[in-house]
Amino acid sequence: MRIGVPKEIKTDEYRVAMIPVGVEELTRAGHQVLVQSGAGQGSGISDDRYAQSGAIIVEDASAIWQQADLIVKVKEPLPGEWPLMQSGQCVFTYFHFAADEKLTKAVMQSGIVAIAYETIRDAKGTLPLLTPMSEVAGRMSIQEGAKFLERPFEGRGILLGGVPGVSPAKVVILGGGVVGANAAKVAAGLGAQVFILDVNLDRLRYLDDVMPRNVTTLFSDRHTILECIAQADLVIGAVLIPGARAPRLVLREDLRRMQPRAVIIDVAIDQGGCFETSKPTTHNQPTYMVDDIVHYCVTNMPGAVGRTSTYALTNVTLPYVLQLANKGIDRACQENPALQGGVNIRHGRVLNPAVAATFGLECAAA
Repeated sequence: MRIGVPKEIKTDEYRVAMIPVGVEELTRAGHQVLVQSGAGQGSGISDDRYAQSGAIIVEDASAIWQQADLIVKVKEPLPGEWPLMQSGQCVFTYFHFAADEKLTKAVMQSGIVAIAYETIRDAKGTLPLLTPMSEVAGRMSIQEGAKFLERPFEGRGILLGGVPGVSPAKVVILGGGVVGANAAKVAAGLGAQVFILDVNLDRLRYLDDVMPRNVTTLFSDRHTILECIAQADLVIGAVLIPGARAPRLVLREDLRRMQPRAVIIDVAIDQGGCFETSKPTTHNQPTYMVDDIVHYCVTNMPGAVGRTSTYALTNVTLPYVLQLANKGIDRACQENPALQGGVNIRHGRVLNPAVAATFGLECAAA
């Protein structure tokens, strides 16, 4: 099989979908790997290292899209890449369809097989290809939140951990999953007063057992959310419903309850965001103000730490790429239920119920 690795073109995206060891494994198995020149530059990987591992370096992205049977990416195809998608081709990447109807329609019209990292579930029911990026984003959310709480960045002028004689910041985390747990760990380590809200009591019990004493777990309901954000200096949106649009937990009218110049970090923006006032931003222009509240809604947070994120991501994606290449798309999906669960759109038909429900489309049988 011919596998293509184009350079990511999303603004400030420094990750790459394959590292040299992946190229070596695939070429040893008899496959051909096409890597666009400069694809690994943001992660500190040179074209020479790819070539030494057996890759064919290609200058033009369009040549990769035209020749490859399997395209391996990090982020969803952008409008400039939509005309390059070939009918029958498989594209393996993060898609987040529920947040983008235009992308969904474009992929349906292209006739490709779209396998989304974010909906692959393993035998334990976890999301192995989403987990490492959720870990990165969760930890980064506190790092970025601490920065934007500083007054030069329009924040409240608060040090997250406080100092002796001055209270630490109050951090509210909506969602106790992988993102929320990692955010809480970092915020607590910096000395903040942390509140995690979730609707899963078993998860809250677990977090209560493993988190330090400055982390409080609370059952999430409308009243508790409003009470918590009214006291918060930093609010992290970390709610995930796999494949579906994130629920909107904080409305615009609720912002009036918040402290002036408090900071919102919406990690769920990839799936549409869990704040009504959220809209996608970039690392180049990460924030905007609504009703005197700082909003940070960067859609590719892990892309800023490309080296860490690339290696964390490719550690988990490579085994699936090898299955797709060695067995072919159809057989690999038939034999691996996790991969089958990742197939969101196939030859113009939507197979993911959450995506179909979001846009009122028919959901075809797998």
